[in-house]
Amino acid sequence: MPLTEIPHRTPQHLRDVRYRSFERPDGLWDIEGELHDSKAVDRVLSSGQLLRAGTAIHHMWIRATINDALQVQAIEVAMDSHPLGNCPEAAAALQKMVGCHMGRGWRKSIQEHLGGVSSCTHLRELLFNMATAAFQSMPNVFADGDPGQPPRHLGQCLGWDFDGPGVAAHYPQFVHWRPQPVAGKSGA
Repeated sequence: MPLTEIPHRTPQHLRDVRYRSFERPDGLWDIEGELHDSKAVDRVLSSGQLLRAGTAIHHMWIRATINDALQVQAIEVAMDSHPLGNCPEAAAALQKMVGCHMGRGWRKSIQEHLGGVSSCTHLRELLFNMATAAFQSMPNVFADGDPGQPPRHLGQCLGWDFDGPGVAAHYPQFVHWRPQPVAGKSGA
């Protein structure tokens, strides 16, 4: 591991999250997420049951099928491991995400449709970053219809700072770009 080594630590909780994407022959895209939680040491649960190290507490999958416009066409959920008996009931709520867009506002849509006790914290967490996997997978997702406007990923992180070397090297026409004020709107 490239982080600084800290001696005498005991691992406790392990979370593995993985995303995969697939281009389909029908022109759609499948973005899949998998979340696996386990403990690194044996634990006795509040019920008195022994949970062995490595045994999945949460093991969940989501497949979101999207079109080229990043609009969700279908969602499928599977829960192999979950801590409470009624957890699988949370999967049905994800159908509310069909029709939502994996672009700007994605996290807000997730919160609006699945927030609180409407669904499952772990499924929401898995959904959050599915949009990033989609963006990394789809070759035309960064294209913008207006050539006078920068692609939407510019200005969203240090690497794509309009004043930085990444934009200068790959999008020189947008170096030092600033949005133009909309006519008729004032800042007051």
